[in-house]
Amino acid sequence: MVNHRGMTFIEVLVALFIMVTGILGAVAMQSVAKQGSFDAMQRSLASSLAQDIIERMRSNSADAAVLNTYNGTYGDVALTEPDTRCNNPAAICTSAQMVTNDLFEWSQALRGADAFEGTNNRGGLVNARGCITHNAQAVAIVISWEGRTKTSDGAAGSSCGSASDKRRQITLNAFLF
Repeated sequence: MVNHRGMTFIEVLVALFIMVTGILGAVAMQSVAKQGSFDAMQRSLASSLAQDIIERMRSNSADAAVLNTYNGTYGDVALTEPDTRCNNPAAICTSAQMVTNDLFEWSQALRGADAFEGTNNRGGLVNARGCITHNAQAVAIVISWEGRTKTSDGAAGSSCGSASDKRRQITLNAFLF
């Protein structure tokens, strides 16, 4: 009588197949988690940028004529740096100069032009567009950007940003008093 010990070759192959399948599943899960993390970071940045411009508008003026000058679409082209920068306490700026400065800085932040790695921009949203609409005391901030994966257009029917199956969008409505 022969006593066999150990595993057969078929058993080893089955065990390896199960183990490799589990490892591949873990790798795929990590990839999806990383992508979801990037999308969440982009949404968080868009929300922060929307809050930023609203706070800039609130701190500038309660005059509707001044606040109406914020209206427009930003981020698609670089704005010219203002002659008078209102970025230090010693600078005394008019409301109109503050608007120009605020829009320049906000546009730079949308485009990621304020964060560098070497000489390359490394911040902001991907293909971002920011739209500001001020009417009476109501203000609407719409920020569109491009996500990494295709889905349905996040802003179908919106005029802010280019229509795309990768477009993501947030809208923030507020009142300025």
